[in-house]
Amino acid sequence: MIKIITSAERHTSNKQWINSEFSFSFADYDDPSNAHFGALLAHNDNELKPEQGMEEHPHHDLEIITYVISGVLRHQDDLGNHAELQAGSVQVMSAGTGINHSETNTSPDDNVRFLQMWLLPDRPGVEPSWDAKFFPRELKTGTLLPVASGAEIDGALKLGEDVTVYLSVLETNRLVQYPQKEDRRTHIYLISGNLEVSCSEGEFQLQPGDAARIRKSCDLTLKGTTNGGTAEFILIDLP
Repeated sequence: MIKIITSAERHTSNKQWINSEFSFSFADYDDPSNAHFGALLAHNDNELKPEQGMEEHPHHDLEIITYVISGVLRHQDDLGNHAELQAGSVQVMSAGTGINHSETNTSPDDNVRFLQMWLLPDRPGVEPSWDAKFFPRELKTGTLLPVASGAEIDGALKLGEDVTVYLSVLETNRLVQYPQKEDRRTHIYLISGNLEVSCSEGEFQLQPGDAARIRKSCDLTLKGTTNGGTAEFILIDLP
Protein backbone atom coordinates (compact mmCIF):
# COMPACT_ATOMS: atom_id res chain seq x y z
CA MET A 1 0.00 0.00 0.00
CA ILE A 2 1.35 3.42 -1.01
CA LYS A 3 -0.14 6.62 0.38
CA ILE A 4 1.03 9.91 -1.13
CA ILE A 5 1.01 12.95 1.16
CA THR A 6 1.31 16.12 -0.91
CA SER A 7 3.22 19.20 0.13
CA ALA A 8 -0.08 21.10 0.48
CA GLU A 9 -1.41 18.52 2.97
CA ARG A 10 1.34 19.28 5.49
CA HIS A 11 0.69 21.66 8.38
CA THR A 12 2.40 25.04 8.00
CA SER A 13 3.70 26.79 11.10
CA ASN A 14 4.93 30.24 10.10
CA LYS A 15 6.52 32.25 12.90
CA GLN A 16 8.65 35.35 12.64
CA TRP A 17 11.82 33.43 13.43
CA ILE A 18 11.12 30.02 11.83
CA ASN A 19 8.92 28.54 9.11
CA SER A 20 8.10 24.84 9.50
CA GLU A 21 6.16 22.24 7.52
CA PHE A 22 4.97 19.39 9.76
CA SER A 23 4.30 15.98 8.18
CA PHE A 24 2.86 14.62 11.46
CA SER A 25 1.13 16.06 14.53
CA PHE A 26 3.59 18.40 16.22
CA ALA A 27 3.48 21.47 18.50
CA ASP A 28 0.28 23.41 17.66
CA TYR A 29 -0.80 20.84 15.04
CA ASP A 30 -2.87 18.08 16.64
CA ASP A 31 -4.35 15.43 14.35
CA PRO A 32 -4.87 12.02 16.04
CA SER A 33 -5.25 10.38 12.61
CA ASN A 34 -1.79 11.63 11.61
CA ALA A 35 0.23 11.10 14.77
CA HIS A 36 3.00 8.82 13.47
CA PHE A 37 4.07 6.27 10.85
CA GLY A 38 5.42 3.27 12.72
CA ALA A 39 8.30 4.48 14.90
CA LEU A 40 8.44 7.84 13.05
CA LEU A 41 6.82 10.48 15.27
CA ALA A 42 7.88 13.71 13.57
CA HIS A 43 9.22 14.83 10.22
CA ASN A 44 9.62 18.61 10.08
CA ASP A 45 11.01 20.68 7.22
CA ASN A 46 12.30 23.85 8.91
CA GLU A 47 13.69 27.15 7.67
CA LEU A 48 15.38 29.12 10.44
CA LYS A 49 15.78 32.86 9.90
CA PRO A 50 19.14 34.70 10.26
CA GLU A 51 20.42 35.15 13.82
CA GLN A 52 17.53 33.13 15.24
CA GLY A 53 17.39 29.83 17.04
CA MET A 54 15.77 27.38 19.37
CA GLU A 55 16.96 28.14 22.90
CA GLU A 56 18.21 25.33 25.10
CA HIS A 57 15.43 22.84 25.79
CA PRO A 58 15.17 19.22 27.02
CA HIS A 59 14.32 15.90 25.38
CA HIS A 60 14.22 12.34 26.66
CA ASP A 61 13.65 8.89 25.16
CA LEU A 62 13.78 10.03 21.55
CA GLU A 63 16.10 9.40 18.60
CA ILE A 64 16.41 12.82 16.92
CA ILE A 65 17.90 13.04 13.43
CA THR A 66 18.74 16.36 11.78
CA TYR A 67 19.76 16.83 8.15
CA VAL A 68 21.04 20.26 7.10
CA ILE A 69 19.97 21.09 3.53
CA SER A 70 21.33 24.63 3.23
CA GLY A 71 23.15 27.10 5.46
CA VAL A 72 24.99 26.34 8.70
CA LEU A 73 23.25 25.19 11.90
CA ARG A 74 25.05 25.61 15.22
CA HIS A 75 24.46 22.86 17.79
CA GLN A 76 25.23 22.95 21.52
CA ASP A 77 24.21 20.52 24.27
CA ASP A 78 24.77 19.84 27.95
CA LEU A 79 26.98 16.84 27.13
CA GLY A 80 29.60 19.36 26.04
CA ASN A 81 29.13 18.99 22.29
CA HIS A 82 29.49 22.01 20.01
CA ALA A 83 29.26 21.86 16.21
CA GLU A 84 28.78 24.04 13.16
CA LEU A 85 26.70 21.76 10.93
CA GLN A 86 27.14 22.73 7.29
CA ALA A 87 24.84 21.71 4.47
CA GLY A 88 25.17 17.96 3.93
CA SER A 89 25.62 17.22 7.64
CA VAL A 90 23.56 14.66 9.54
CA GLN A 91 23.24 14.83 13.32
CA VAL A 92 21.93 12.09 15.62
CA MET A 93 20.92 12.61 19.25
CA SER A 94 19.87 9.69 21.42
CA ALA A 95 18.07 11.64 24.14
CA GLY A 96 17.71 8.66 26.49
CA THR A 97 17.53 9.69 30.15
CA GLY A 98 17.72 13.36 29.12
CA ILE A 99 19.61 15.87 27.02
CA ASN A 100 19.37 19.66 26.75
CA HIS A 101 20.35 21.29 23.46
CA SER A 102 20.01 24.40 21.34
CA GLU A 103 20.10 24.93 17.56
CA THR A 104 21.00 28.36 16.19
CA ASN A 105 21.48 30.14 12.87
CA THR A 106 24.37 32.53 13.48
CA SER A 107 24.41 33.94 9.94
CA PRO A 108 23.34 37.60 9.66
CA ASP A 109 22.07 37.09 6.11
CA ASP A 110 21.15 33.50 5.22
CA ASN A 111 18.39 31.15 6.30
CA VAL A 112 19.16 27.58 7.39
CA ARG A 113 16.95 24.83 6.01
CA PHE A 114 17.01 21.51 7.82
CA LEU A 115 14.92 18.39 8.28
CA GLN A 116 14.34 17.10 11.78
CA MET A 117 12.92 13.65 12.48
CA TRP A 118 11.89 12.09 15.78
CA LEU A 119 11.86 8.33 16.31
CA LEU A 120 10.81 6.19 19.23
CA PRO A 121 13.86 4.31 20.57
CA ASP A 122 13.84 0.52 20.88
CA ARG A 123 14.22 0.88 24.65
CA PRO A 124 13.88 3.79 27.10
CA GLY A 125 16.32 5.08 29.68
CA VAL A 126 19.61 4.70 27.83
CA GLU A 127 22.59 6.97 28.37
CA PRO A 128 22.22 10.05 26.11
CA SER A 129 24.64 10.49 23.23
CA TRP A 130 25.35 12.74 20.24
CA ASP A 131 27.18 12.37 16.94
CA ALA A 132 27.33 14.12 13.57
CA LYS A 133 28.90 13.56 10.18
CA PHE A 134 29.22 15.43 6.88
CA PHE A 135 28.19 13.48 3.76
CA PRO A 136 29.49 15.01 0.49
CA ARG A 137 26.98 15.30 -2.33
CA GLU A 138 28.93 12.96 -4.59
CA LEU A 139 28.49 10.09 -2.11
CA LYS A 140 24.69 10.48 -2.33
CA THR A 141 24.51 10.82 -6.12
CA GLY A 142 23.09 7.87 -8.03
CA THR A 143 22.68 5.65 -4.98
CA LEU A 144 20.89 5.19 -1.67
CA LEU A 145 23.49 6.17 0.92
CA PRO A 146 22.84 4.92 4.49
CA VAL A 147 23.62 7.83 6.82
CA ALA A 148 22.13 6.63 10.14
CA SER A 149 21.10 3.16 11.26
CA GLY A 150 20.34 0.88 14.15
CA ALA A 151 22.33 -1.79 12.30
CA GLU A 152 26.11 -1.89 12.08
CA ILE A 153 26.67 -0.19 8.71
CA ASP A 154 30.10 1.21 7.89
CA GLY A 155 30.04 4.99 7.65
CA ALA A 156 26.52 5.41 9.07
CA LEU A 157 25.77 7.14 12.37
CA LYS A 158 24.41 4.86 15.10
CA LEU A 159 20.71 4.90 16.01
CA GLY A 160 19.01 3.32 19.03
CA GLU A 161 16.19 1.87 16.92
CA ASP A 162 15.82 -0.69 14.12
CA VAL A 163 15.69 2.07 11.50
CA THR A 164 17.93 3.01 8.58
CA VAL A 165 17.96 6.47 7.02
CA TYR A 166 19.16 6.89 3.43
CA LEU A 167 19.94 10.01 1.40
CA SER A 168 19.96 10.12 -2.40
CA VAL A 169 20.47 12.55 -5.27
CA LEU A 170 19.27 11.32 -8.69
CA GLU A 171 19.95 12.92 -12.03
CA THR A 172 17.20 12.84 -14.66
CA ASN A 173 16.28 9.26 -15.67
CA ARG A 174 18.71 7.77 -13.15
CA LEU A 175 17.18 4.82 -11.25
CA VAL A 176 17.72 3.18 -7.88
CA GLN A 177 15.97 0.05 -6.65
CA TYR A 178 14.73 -0.56 -3.13
CA PRO A 179 13.29 -3.98 -2.24
CA GLN A 180 10.96 -3.36 0.71
CA LYS A 181 10.36 -6.25 3.09
CA GLU A 182 6.89 -7.50 4.02
CA ASP A 183 7.09 -6.52 7.70
CA ARG A 184 8.65 -3.07 7.17
CA ARG A 185 7.50 0.46 6.41
CA THR A 186 9.16 2.94 4.06
CA HIS A 187 8.88 6.74 4.26
CA ILE A 188 10.13 8.76 1.28
CA TYR A 189 10.30 12.56 1.39
CA LEU A 190 11.27 14.66 -1.62
CA ILE A 191 13.52 17.56 -0.65
CA SER A 192 13.93 19.06 -4.13
CA GLY A 193 13.39 18.23 -7.80
CA ASN A 194 10.98 15.63 -9.17
CA LEU A 195 10.82 11.92 -8.41
CA GLU A 196 8.89 8.98 -9.80
CA VAL A 197 8.08 6.17 -7.34
CA SER A 198 6.86 2.94 -8.92
CA CYS A 199 6.04 -0.61 -7.88
CA SER A 200 3.30 -3.16 -8.51
CA GLU A 201 0.66 -0.61 -7.39
CA GLY A 202 1.57 1.82 -10.15
CA GLU A 203 3.62 4.96 -10.77
CA PHE A 204 3.47 8.02 -8.52
CA GLN A 205 4.96 11.42 -9.29
CA LEU A 206 6.37 13.39 -6.35
CA GLN A 207 6.89 17.14 -6.25
CA PRO A 208 9.09 18.96 -3.66
CA GLY A 209 7.62 18.51 -0.18
CA ASP A 210 5.60 15.44 -1.16
CA ALA A 211 6.01 12.17 0.74
CA ALA A 212 5.19 8.51 0.12
CA ARG A 213 4.27 6.21 3.01
CA ILE A 214 4.60 2.58 1.97
CA ARG A 215 3.58 -0.61 3.78
CA LYS A 216 3.78 -4.31 2.88
CA SER A 217 6.19 -5.87 0.41
CA CYS A 218 6.84 -3.66 -2.61
CA ASP A 219 9.90 -3.66 -4.85
CA LEU A 220 10.37 0.07 -5.35
CA THR A 221 11.92 1.79 -8.35
CA LEU A 222 12.87 5.42 -7.76
CA LYS A 223 13.64 7.59 -10.79
CA GLY A 224 14.78 11.19 -11.04
CA THR A 225 12.48 13.12 -13.39
CA THR A 226 13.67 16.70 -12.87
CA ASN A 227 13.95 18.66 -16.11
CA GLY A 228 17.62 19.59 -16.35
CA GLY A 229 18.38 19.04 -12.67
CA THR A 230 18.46 16.53 -9.86
CA ALA A 231 16.04 15.08 -7.34
CA GLU A 232 17.16 14.92 -3.70
CA PHE A 233 15.21 12.77 -1.24
CA ILE A 234 15.38 10.96 2.06
CA LEU A 235 14.21 7.37 2.50
CA ILE A 236 13.58 5.88 5.95
CA ASP A 237 13.21 2.13 6.49
CA LEU A 238 11.41 1.42 9.76
CA PRO A 239 9.32 -1.17 11.60
